[in-house]
Amino acid sequence: MTLKPMVLELGMGTDIRGDDYTKAAVRALKAALWQNTIAFADAFGQPKEAMYVKVIIGVAKPDQVDKAAVAAVLPYGQADVHVEEGGMDTPLEDGSGMTVLANAAAIVYLDLPEDQSFGDPA
Repeated sequence: MTLKPMVLELGMGTDIRGDDYTKAAVRALKAALWQNTIAFADAFGQPKEAMYVKVIIGVAKPDQVDKAAVAAVLPYGQADVHVEEGGMDTPLEDGSGMTVLANAAAIVYLDLPEDQSFGDPA
């Protein structure tokens, strides 16, 4: 069996006034996931819980993201959350804080036999 990438989903999220990197990251992942329905696990004879989801979050201050809160967004599957420098911070005009922008990529994998292809469930 081999983990094979099946889907890449992308999203962007913000926290307009709260300087909250976790909130922006969670919103970015929700934006990536909530636009689609992923039902391909059944096509391969696997439950959706068998999906492995690598989540990559980009924010200006990676150490301020709660990875567990980001992982909790996933409705099923096994989460592997990575946070790296990216996104963008924009200071508010009145100097009272920052608008935080986060980017998210979710790569969904299934553990499939080496020779299995779409439409050919083992």
